[in-house]
Amino acid sequence: MKIELRPLLGTSAGYYLLMGGMALVALVGLAAAWFMEHNGHIVTGMNNQIVWGLPHVFAVFLVVAASGALNVASMASVFGKTEFKPLAPLSSLLAIALLLGGLTVLMLDLGRPDRLIVAMTHFNFKSIFALNIFLYSGFMGFVIAYLWTMMEHRMNRYTPLVGLFAFLWRMALTTGTGSIFGFLVARQAYDSALLAPLFIALSLSYGLAAFILVLMLTYQGSGRPLGDALMARFARLQIIFIAAALYFVLVYHLTNLYFTKHYDFERFLLLEGGVHTWLFWLGQVLLGSVLPMVLLLHPRIGQMRHRIVASALLVVGGGFAQMYVTIIAGQAFPLVLFPGRQVSSSFSDGVISSYSPALPEWLLGFGGIAIVGIIVMVALKVLGFLPERLDDEAMQQHAAFLATDHA
Repeated sequence: MKIELRPLLGTSAGYYLLMGGMALVALVGLAAAWFMEHNGHIVTGMNNQIVWGLPHVFAVFLVVAASGALNVASMASVFGKTEFKPLAPLSSLLAIALLLGGLTVLMLDLGRPDRLIVAMTHFNFKSIFALNIFLYSGFMGFVIAYLWTMMEHRMNRYTPLVGLFAFLWRMALTTGTGSIFGFLVARQAYDSALLAPLFIALSLSYGLAAFILVLMLTYQGSGRPLGDALMARFARLQIIFIAAALYFVLVYHLTNLYFTKHYDFERFLLLEGGVHTWLFWLGQVLLGSVLPMVLLLHPRIGQMRHRIVASALLVVGGGFAQMYVTIIAGQAFPLVLFPGRQVSSSFSDGVISSYSPALPEWLLGFGGIAIVGIIVMVALKVLGFLPERLDDEAMQQHAAFLATDHA
């Protein structure tokens, strides 16, 4: 039996209530962006030292998660894991939605969204920011083409090839996102080629967590069956991805500790950074990494949906903590203008900067998440992205059908 894709009915009160709530949050986020653009930098918590604030935390998290959300589709078409094939369209849809939500927040946080056309037509190719524009647009194009080959029966034979290009491009996208920070040699927190593979590992964990939450929410809301065996597979994958991300975090900080020029920043972040230290150890490491792995290690984890949901939420929360520590703490630590010399001036040189995000920054960030939700909900209602059944029996019959078809 081949698993069929069916649109959501989208006629229940819960669907319209959720859609209305997300639309309201998105509108409030747009209003917050207008308020900040109209009144200037002073109404935010940002300052001359910390110029990338909380909206950048939301934006970078969503962009990184977008790359990882495509991993389910890549496993089906690139790595031959046919059990994930029915979920490949949903995976691609979520990747597109997350990228659009992240880029919306990023564009509205830059201060002059009206000059977007200038940024898209005038490039400094020595800048990693200019290169990322091509990576974002290329990723969008490849994933749309990937979706087309999956949804159009006549184009199915091209799915593995287009899926391979989409997979390679998403690796390049996440490498470029990590390199935004890795190429900033003036910042002690960055200046490391390890940030590129670190962001790739993080994307796998964040993207799968976001995918699991969307999958379970849509199936619970639509009353469609979701098998224990499939959820157990996702749980085992999540453990591997969390462990890989935690490994690269460990290597990154051990490498920084080895180099004397980065030692002061590591001492600041790991021991003396106040909220940044708490977010790293409690948010990123303990709640965002260790606890989710412990929750998912149960031998019957496929039947324990509450554990899977809790671990996915913890990974997402830990991801925001990770991005906050990476972006905000990296700017809060002062620039080393003259190595080996103490610097003090009326411009806050040599001083650790403080930052407290203002309400409009929070609203803009949540507005980006609401945009992701709106895109996913509308697409699921209009197009057939969602498998009708994913219970254990249906998955076994689907595997038998594919085996017979290939034979």
